[in-house]
Amino acid sequence: MAIRKIVTMGDEVLNKKCRPVTDFNQRLHDLLDDLKDTLAEAQGVGLAAPQVGILRRAVVVLDEEDHPIELVNPEIIFQEGEQTGPEGCLSVPGKFGMVTRPDHVRVRAQDRFGNWFEAEGTELTARCFCHELEHLDGHLYVEHIDHFLTEEELAEYYRQQGYDIEEGQED
Repeated sequence: MAIRKIVTMGDEVLNKKCRPVTDFNQRLHDLLDDLKDTLAEAQGVGLAAPQVGILRRAVVVLDEEDHPIELVNPEIIFQEGEQTGPEGCLSVPGKFGMVTRPDHVRVRAQDRFGNWFEAEGTELTARCFCHELEHLDGHLYVEHIDHFLTEEELAEYYRQQGYDIEEGQED
């Protein structure tokens, strides 16, 4: 399909609440396909429609196996546990901050044809569900941080977690 331009912090569209999707038509299918293509190109783990300038309740999140999950009109129906870690955003390029999120999340959403389903995830997927759904209500992760992490702080966090920063792999 198409790679769309990702809007960045400061663009007012990122601070607006999205409208529910009511028409499950080719326009929605094209949007979801474009979100997946744009996400792959940007090498992210989630992307919401407002991040490409569309005020509709639609997101794409990669699961633990890097398969895209399309979520239309999603809502969190269950969450438990807690995790704190660095979080970034394609709309806030090159910046990271420490954010606390639930460790396990279940969402209820519609697919591209309007059928309801549930999806759940832990760790990064849970974090991504929360992050992307906040975009639909006009919020960014920066509202949860007290400062952006320096490169040194980010590197130290990953070292403490057992990641080899230079190799990009776990020790």
